[in-house]
Amino acid sequence: MARLGFRLGARNKCRICGFESPYISSSIGVCLRCIRDRPDEALETAMESHRRARRVFGLEPDPPRASKGVRCTICAAECVIPEGSSGYCGVRANRGGRMVYLPGEDRAYLYYYLDPHITNCCNAWFCPGGTGCGFPRYSYSRGPEEGYYNLALFFYGCSFNCLFCQNWSHKEIYRAKAVHVEEIVDLTLRNERISCWCWFGGSAEPQLPFAIKASRLVLERKPRGRIVRICYEWNGDGNPWLVRRATEHVVESGGNVKFDLKAYDPVLHRVLTGMDNRRVLENFELVYREFYDRRREVPVLGATTLLVPHYIDEHEVSSIAEFISSLDDSIPYNLLVFHPDFMMNDIPVTPRDQVFRCYRAAKRYLRNVNISNLHLLGFTRSSLAWGPLRSPA
Repeated sequence: MARLGFRLGARNKCRICGFESPYISSSIGVCLRCIRDRPDEALETAMESHRRARRVFGLEPDPPRASKGVRCTICAAECVIPEGSSGYCGVRANRGGRMVYLPGEDRAYLYYYLDPHITNCCNAWFCPGGTGCGFPRYSYSRGPEEGYYNLALFFYGCSFNCLFCQNWSHKEIYRAKAVHVEEIVDLTLRNERISCWCWFGGSAEPQLPFAIKASRLVLERKPRGRIVRICYEWNGDGNPWLVRRATEHVVESGGNVKFDLKAYDPVLHRVLTGMDNRRVLENFELVYREFYDRRREVPVLGATTLLVPHYIDEHEVSSIAEFISSLDDSIPYNLLVFHPDFMMNDIPVTPRDQVFRCYRAAKRYLRNVNISNLHLLGFTRSSLAWGPLRSPA
């Protein structure tokens, strides 16, 4: 995909109030104040960018709502797909009045690769692979699992349309290979150095039944004493029944579930992702209430938020952190420094002052807060005088 012609560092103007800033993205077209004060106008402006971005990839511009069609309930989009068309995710379709999963039975549109531990996983700062917690049941080492691998399983397709997507190649479904479930299970069982799986993408929701089946098979077939942790990085809007089934494998294996809590305000969430966040928050609470206490010593649940310049400020992070702490203030929360990508490649990395304001806002509510991608701000881990759970100021 060709970049959309934006120029990094330009002073873009809010199309509603006229405010100018290098941190207003042309793809959104409106400033944060107008999103909060004039939500209807802001949504109308942003949603046109979402539709335009999706048409480039041949994806449905909005979740289909056909008067006659087949209903899909795999995610919160709950498309009603007309004959001959695909759902919002691009991997499910109506063919002859029947719901069809396009990769085929026991297959998924994905690619995979070995990622050496310690991986760049957003949860590595508290998981068994990154820290050795849960040794010896869930980790091969008392510390970081050096010499072992994560099998990174990248799904094509997504139930969101984030304008800042850092992995937007998932939209290129026409390039995807249909991988059979036995391929990744056999690969894992033959390589004893693979100690975890991470389902990501895109997001797992559109192909979650495949992930659940593959995870069940590898856990059933692995030898006694073999560690294969099952982890998910998802947007969290999947069918609750499937979310429960997926998390059962996570708890059993020593893995974790990372929810991308993109925003708390529902309008801002739609502006950034094209979709509502009600199901995301409900599923986050579901996973906490049904699974967190089963394995508190090795957290089964974590959250991340990408600090999109200008848009995800300390007020927004405070709201997310307060929501998390209303469940449990020990839930790990990771803040990610933004880098320009996809349709939001016309704004710079998150300013340092925004990062640390958001960190302090999160720490007012939560005990375990981390910042990732600090190298984008010029930091190296050795140069920092503070650890992941301590304040930078």
